[in-house]
Amino acid sequence: MDYAFHLLIIISIYVILATSLNLLWGYTGLLSFGHAAFFGIGAYSAALLTMKLGLSFVLGTLLGVAIYMLVGVAIAVVTMRMGGDYFILAVLGFQVVISSVLLNWVDMTRGDFGLYGIAKASFFSWELNNPRDYFILTATVAAGVYFLAQRLVNSPFGRVLKAIREDEVATLVLAKNVVRFKILIFAIGGGLAAIAGSLLAHYFTALHPTSFTLEESILIVTIVIFGGSGSLKGSVLGVLVLLIFPEALRFLKLPGDITGPVQQITYGLLLLLFLIYRPQGLIGEYKI
Repeated sequence: MDYAFHLLIIISIYVILATSLNLLWGYTGLLSFGHAAFFGIGAYSAALLTMKLGLSFVLGTLLGVAIYMLVGVAIAVVTMRMGGDYFILAVLGFQVVISSVLLNWVDMTRGDFGLYGIAKASFFSWELNNPRDYFILTATVAAGVYFLAQRLVNSPFGRVLKAIREDEVATLVLAKNVVRFKILIFAIGGGLAAIAGSLLAHYFTALHPTSFTLEESILIVTIVIFGGSGSLKGSVLGVLVLLIFPEALRFLKLPGDITGPVQQITYGLLLLLFLIYRPQGLIGEYKI
């Protein structure tokens, strides 16, 4: 039973990640290969704040999101005036920088040794000491993020985001401040990814820089492409299929050194096939 709750916790965390990326890409047209960097900033910030300052899980998470907001908005102010490929390259560079910082700032992050001894999460007087309780928390947060995203994309703000995605020049003609809208959604999407990072840190009580590399960003992008860009339901569907699949490989009893490459090859083939034959994903509305 603990294994089932563990899997459901990971699924809930990735639902938050996929939903937050879909806000950026599927609804605004901002393709980000740096989502794992946002994920990592939230995870390490929340973990270090609780370990070094003794803050609670809730306060550490909120301050971790605030730290991302400061960094993310600064990056957004610079990158949002870039168009198309230049924006993608700028965010990709941000991903590489954050990965290097997490790996090489040994005094703060312990680098390749990993960060251990993170406190278990507690929600006010509720101690989350078992997978069932932690699943209740992560599922509640994931449902809240999904509801927030749904309200956002169906609001006038969301309609402007879709207009930017479809025709940025026409949106400018309508006197909309495109750069401001992009910065806001960049901050919101990354902030939600930072929340997922905090949940991950306090669940495993340990972190390693290899969990937040470019490969992780590509996995999140693959989930959104597979499920459907421009569809929140697609984000959930993509997570369910692509995270349950590698678990199914365990029952095939493949050697450990083969399971990983098979998983990566399968993800690569799915990404390639969907980009060629169904760029909007399974139930998406936005064609890449």
